[in-house]
Amino acid sequence: MLGLKLFRTDGGVTEVVPRLAEVEADVQDLIEAHMETMLGVRFLASEHVIDCVDGGRIDSLGLDENNAPVVVEYKRGTDAGVINQGLYYISWLMAHKNAFRNLVRDRLGLPAASQILWSAPRLICVAGDFTRYDAHAVREHRRSIDLVRYRYFGSDLIGLETVASVTGHAATVGRLSRRTAGIPSACDQGGALAQLAEAVDETLLGLGDGVTRVQRKQYAAYQRLRNFACVCPPQQTKLLVYLKADPKTVDLIPGFTRDVTGVGHHGTGDLELQLRTERDLERAGDLFRLSYAAA
Repeated sequence: MLGLKLFRTDGGVTEVVPRLAEVEADVQDLIEAHMETMLGVRFLASEHVIDCVDGGRIDSLGLDENNAPVVVEYKRGTDAGVINQGLYYISWLMAHKNAFRNLVRDRLGLPAASQILWSAPRLICVAGDFTRYDAHAVREHRRSIDLVRYRYFGSDLIGLETVASVTGHAATVGRLSRRTAGIPSACDQGGALAQLAEAVDETLLGLGDGVTRVQRKQYAAYQRLRNFACVCPPQQTKLLVYLKADPKTVDLIPGFTRDVTGVGHHGTGDLELQLRTERDLERAGDLFRLSYAAA
């Protein structure tokens, strides 16, 4: 059941009744045309034919912000088979890495193809609704799976709601040890900076249900459906965090916040935070929540 109610307030209060798409292809076409904006995934291919005994067509293939392979499957309404169907395609993809690598190279270039995060393939299921059994089932699998419910509102609005999001065992997730999560221990860096890194990790993971961490060599990405924060390994005196918050909406403070739009850096996000103390972490709280809400 959809809990959200949407109302128009011009000339009174009128409820905008949610509806499903006329056909599944309407949802697929819209998301494929705007996949990076809507899902944080770079679009690669539509209706990709797989060459195996049973055959099949993958609805959409993509590469997410952390260069992880993504399979997207769509259903107009509720379909108990969408998760298993998607997992079947993930298994095919992992057994045919060269084919996927060549697709990435042809569409996004050689640098992207050489940095594919094979340890964290993702399945995103977009459907009109899911059952409680679906939400339970994704937690029993070892793959990264996102269940996303869509609804059209009126003639020009569509809503996407993450019903369940689970990071597979191959990726880093949850409150792991600092060394396991790529966060240095006190022996690796100064004790105060290591403690700050751990506090940032706990704060970001604690922002809400469904927050997961994906570890790359250069950074740790914190995501809902999309990345909302990326934390780089501590430098000598500071910890760099990149957020999806719009720098133009933030009062920039020299030495604390910086607009890095168009500036090369590891991770995703155009707002850079420079954290040196626990006080900086307190000041960053509202910006963390702003970025989390925007993801």
